Amino acid sequence: MSVIRTVVAGVGSYLPSRVVTNEDLSKVVDTTDEWIVERTGIHSRHIAADGELTSHLALAAARNAIADAGIDAQEIDTIILATTTPDNTFPATAVTVQAELGLYHGAAFDIQAVCSGFVYAMTIADTFIRTGQSKTVLVIGAETFSRLLDWTDRTTCVLFGDGAGAAIVKGEQGAGTNADRGILTAHLHSDGRYKDKLYVDGGPSSTQSTGHVRMEGREVFRHAVVNIAEAISESLAATGLTADDIDWFVPHQANKRILDGTAKRIGLPPEKVVMTVGEHGNTSAASVPLALDTAIKDGRIKSGDLVLLEAMGGGFTWGSLLLRF
Repeated sequence: MSVIRTVVAGVGSYLPSRVVTNEDLSKVVDTTDEWIVERTGIHSRHIAADGELTSHLALAAARNAIADAGIDAQEIDTIILATTTPDNTFPATAVTVQAELGLYHGAAFDIQAVCSGFVYAMTIADTFIRTGQSKTVLVIGAETFSRLLDWTDRTTCVLFGDGAGAAIVKGEQGAGTNADRGILTAHLHSDGRYKDKLYVDGGPSSTQSTGHVRMEGREVFRHAVVNIAEAISESLAATGLTADDIDWFVPHQANKRILDGTAKRIGLPPEKVVMTVGEHGNTSAASVPLALDTAIKDGRIKSGDLVLLEAMGGGFTWGSLLLRF
């Protein structure tokens, strides 16, 4: 049976030039390199420069993805930008990227699912392509999450960083089997009962301010491992595949302990897990595409490999996506 599959044609990423190490943080907040590494696995993170906006990061990643795909930017008919840190309350940061790319057609919009944003955005792109709404979609995850941090709160400020990742996805004919290239299945979830476990204490309607990240770390950890594992099991059940079939696991880079716990729970060996949290920290919606681009560029992920993406973020939101690269 012939079907339309959403195929990854190119990927790209961008990291701000400023690197902040754990030692740097120990000079401004009560923490140590040992304390951070033991609890999170993070050694450093990139922080956007003054005046460097989310749209700047997104545009750089987008241009790299366009070049990697070898396409003319004019082929793009839809831009979906996942971010928690838009340039402005409105308009969408995606329209700034659209204008900078010289695109005056199609649609561009932001989505907000915090750390799950890229998985949500890829799922939307897949739906648009399969239904004929779009043919070539630029999917971006971009964050200047450092702008939301309380730099006196060591439980949160040590975790996050800034960055952007992007993918060009296009529709191609497939045979309707698991051997097809492209997205095979995706599963999204949310549960607003837990919104106060990881949130920002500000917003236009509530405080007329940006606010800062607040988190109950133990609760987030507990839910993350269980929820993510269940979403992954959904993807495997939907395709009839098993953990043994997965070539690479590209998870949201929140915390090394969460990644290790999730991989163990679903039966994946550590050598199949793409882990960039040590160098990037948690870059929210940018973390999955950043890790994906890293593993493709260094040659780990090759054409034909089965790749599992997953993420969980504030809300709670979470989801998984299985694709053949």
